[in-house]
Amino acid sequence: MSASVELRGVGKRFGTIAAVEEVSLLVQAGEFLTLLGPSGCGKTTLLRVIAGFERPDRGTVWLGGADVTALPPYRRDVNQVFQSYALFPHLSVRENIAFGLRMQKLPSSRMAERVAATVALVALEGCEDRRPHELSGGQRQRVALARALAPQPAVLLLDEPLSALDARLRQAMQLELKRLQRRLGTTFILVTHDQEEALTMSDRIALLNGGCVEQVGTAPEIYRRPATAFAAEFMGHANLVQAELIRHEDGRARVRLSGGLEICLAAGAWVAGRAQALISIRAERIRLSTTPLSEENAFKARIEESLYRGSSERFGLATSTGTRLNAVVPGETARGDSLRTGDRVWAAVSPEDIFVQPA
Repeated sequence: MSASVELRGVGKRFGTIAAVEEVSLLVQAGEFLTLLGPSGCGKTTLLRVIAGFERPDRGTVWLGGADVTALPPYRRDVNQVFQSYALFPHLSVRENIAFGLRMQKLPSSRMAERVAATVALVALEGCEDRRPHELSGGQRQRVALARALAPQPAVLLLDEPLSALDARLRQAMQLELKRLQRRLGTTFILVTHDQEEALTMSDRIALLNGGCVEQVGTAPEIYRRPATAFAAEFMGHANLVQAELIRHEDGRARVRLSGGLEICLAAGAWVAGRAQALISIRAERIRLSTTPLSEENAFKARIEESLYRGSSERFGLATSTGTRLNAVVPGETARGDSLRTGDRVWAAVSPEDIFVQPA
């Protein structure tokens, strides 16, 4: 697929603050890419640079193979759904959706056809004559989406469009947005700080931190093999622990974690020539049992704290040597095993689930 959006060495400062530093990123046509990161990492600034609302201090922006860095927003084949939706309160649903088509000077007959098709696309039939204040939050979100899609842009930019919705509606809209994007084949670029949202919706994720891109990849790539300590910690629940190499044996690297616990990982995962390294272990990859475990990397621990979250439960573990780790298990599993704070349990993690972070 050809590139739909490309950023080449883009940088943007606001006074003494560097919002974005030398970001290069390629988004394929028809791709759903998410810009993910904590508040202040530069993701919204990048979106505004793509839209043309901000001019980069350095670098260039390319859309469909053309340099559009100097073009204003109205001359770029992009549209945006804002976090606040930004609907016109005095206009009906139909009139809000038709607004961009009027700017395109579309004939009335074609405009009516396009509006009707877009209303059906986002399942708003029967709401065409309502004003925004007469709609629910989910319906207003659909109107904003329909208004942005009606002009049929090559790229749709979404700035945390689901943040105002309640949890249940937000999950439903995540799946609906993804289905809609697949159906249309339009390039979607989403900004969010919500890891679950990014994992659910994206073809690829660009993880940002401090104005820089930490890692770009599919959701499984970033989640299972984080390239940096920040990626490991930000994406889900990861234990980041310093480790010291003890020896290599039988295709394994035996290491001692801070606190004294000794475990093994795949020998190929340990970088040759390094005596120490930072390793990451996903909390949900640590298995807990009330009965002894005989598998590799099994160890005894005491539950020092627990946090019940319905679908899952997080436990803070302390080994007899003093190593501290977090484990996350399905909520019903934890309840079924009657795990409680103060219990002594067996824990285990597969060597293949332990990763060494780059120096």
